[in-house]
Amino acid sequence: MSAPNLFLIYVTDTERSTRFYSDLFEIEPVFVDPAYVAFQVTPGVLFALWSRHGDSVTPQTPRLSELGLMVPGSAEAIDSLYAKWKDSGHNVVEDIHDDVFGRTFVITDPDGNLIRVSPVD
Repeated sequence: MSAPNLFLIYVTDTERSTRFYSDLFEIEPVFVDPAYVAFQVTPGVLFALWSRHGDSVTPQTPRLSELGLMVPGSAEAIDSLYAKWKDSGHNVVEDIHDDVFGRTFVITDPDGNLIRVSPVD
């Protein structure tokens, strides 16, 4: 059986979310459609935005999962990214702190999807 290779999140506005994630992760999409945008994060693995169900996506909708970004390097690398994203006006919903797996914080995208930053395991 294959490992998961498509990570999909629901958004209300693919253009807005494409700009957000392109800027946040410094990556350009490999496929763009008004309802679906895909980013290749590594060969054979896609992170995609899907607006087909945008009418049910609101910031008030509970998010039961998180998109994770594991940052190589020391805790200072995570502190630096936290400062950069906070200064850029991103919505911080969990301030930077140390947890069982190391330094971490959480922001949201424009639709309320959670994005956790943590160290590489």
